[in-house]
Amino acid sequence: MGKDFLILSGTANPRLAAAIAGELGVPLGDCTVERFPDGEVTVHLEESVRGKEVFVVQPTSPPVNDHLMELLAFADAARRAAAWRITAVVPYFGYARADRRGERREPITASLVATLMQTAGIEHVLTVDLHTPQIQGFFAIPVDAVSAVCTLADVLRDRLPRGTVVVSPDAGRVPLATEYARRLDAPLAVLHKRRDSAADTAVTHLVGEVEGRPCLVVDDMISTGGTLVQSVRALRDAGATGCSVAATHGLLLGDARERLAAAGIREVLVTDTVPVTPGEAPPVRTASIAPLLAGVIRKMLSPGSPPHGA
Repeated sequence: MGKDFLILSGTANPRLAAAIAGELGVPLGDCTVERFPDGEVTVHLEESVRGKEVFVVQPTSPPVNDHLMELLAFADAARRAAAWRITAVVPYFGYARADRRGERREPITASLVATLMQTAGIEHVLTVDLHTPQIQGFFAIPVDAVSAVCTLADVLRDRLPRGTVVVSPDAGRVPLATEYARRLDAPLAVLHKRRDSAADTAVTHLVGEVEGRPCLVVDDMISTGGTLVQSVRALRDAGATGCSVAATHGLLLGDARERLAAAGIREVLVTDTVPVTPGEAPPVRTASIAPLLAGVIRKMLSPGSPPHGA
């Protein structure tokens, strides 16, 4: 690796940041994050970043606003300290679902977040399985959006029962499910749904054959679990013999685990884009994306790599 660089970690996922640094054979950069009694955040870079390529590892996971502001503060501090380039490693991109106006007089918050990140001095973004690919178009800087499907498929390959069908929970996840099906050499089924509110959905019909077969429902994230619960119920009604779940981002908010367990899901596999506490009901297993992200960073740092992601 030809460039002088530094890996900094925010408070959103320090374990992943440490794993990425470990894969690259370097220690984490020395920094501190403080929060004042009124909730304001400030960061201190405890070593020089002058002329260095700085990577800030900070998913904008819940609490989204706190972690986003922390990322912006890191970028501003590094810019003012004369860093050569600032790359935001944002494994989970919050506000990704707000990528368009559903009604009049609504913000496109994903675009706003992109503007804030660039204004703060971020010059490159590395992220994993964006909720919608078009979010890359909100940025005027390079965005490397990588997929965790390969990482998860490698874990799933020897764990799935014979004859498993890969299921997309809605039309929007068909490309993702198709990639899973290709890598696992499995058939594909698609559920179509109607969204009743921000948290509630209803399955309207199923395309594909699942009767008498186990199913793997795949998604980019598990938030409240509502979509997956509806999907599993529809699959059981269609004769599926059992369901597992794989998703990149395991937010598992509120009573999501209880809802998944009550639906009879036998196992959940996610990555460590956000911190996940292992669970027993249903079992929640985690696959690390640190090698994937470290590999991308290594290529960015290699001698002869174009400046600013050109």
